[in-house]
Amino acid sequence: MNLNLKGRTALVCGGSQGLGAAIATELALLGANVIVLARREAVLVTFVQTLDCSQGQTHEWIAADAHVPELLLLKIKERLQKGPIEILVNNTGGPAAGPLLATPVLDLEKAFQAHLSVSHLLTQALVPGMKAAGFGRIINVLSTSVKQPIDGLGISNTVRSAVANWAKTMANELGGDGITVNNVLPGYTNTQRLQYLFANQAEKVGLLPEDILKKTVALIPAGRLGEPAEFGAAVAFLCSPAGAYINGINLPVDGGRLSGL
Repeated sequence: MNLNLKGRTALVCGGSQGLGAAIATELALLGANVIVLARREAVLVTFVQTLDCSQGQTHEWIAADAHVPELLLLKIKERLQKGPIEILVNNTGGPAAGPLLATPVLDLEKAFQAHLSVSHLLTQALVPGMKAAGFGRIINVLSTSVKQPIDGLGISNTVRSAVANWAKTMANELGGDGITVNNVLPGYTNTQRLQYLFANQAEKVGLLPEDILKKTVALIPAGRLGEPAEFGAAVAFLCSPAGAYINGINLPVDGGRLSGL
């Protein structure tokens, strides 16, 4: 199986912690040069030093905010002057929890910009280099809510589904150029984001976060939460040469929790 990404360059958004960090770690292990993008410069500098360099890779970081797309795009275009980026991982922290009906329109618009508009801008910037290389991978880190909406996550349910349909359209348009576009859907994974959600739910119903955790695990056939490294490995496979004929899919990494096929 050809998993070799040596000589390829990957841009991992939201890559300094959680699922993004796990993805960056796995891509580096496959030989890719990794550019980690996130807001906090100090965290980026420290994290990049942890990435594997055993195959002669060069890893970089870009400090930028998805909520300031103009500046983000400017920094990406500056980096592209050094050479193409063949792998793009769109990964932006999830919006605040809450019912959809009570969500201000402005909050929806901000979420669409950070998740959908920025993914589109980055894709437009990187695809020419992917086409020239005859190799491209675009991965969108979304949510199982694409297949089964999650109560209390009104903004996320709405925006994630929009990105999923955008990605399927892009997959159809770019497949003939050797570029795949796929969505990977994390289930309940042991991250800070999940801890935040559990604490939010527990406060609303008068329980402890540990109680929410037990109830959640009971719904997962695997009997446990997922680990970030397991999610990162799934993404890395889709980015590899071995994943070349997998295009336009929504891949749940959820321990079997989703009830649908």
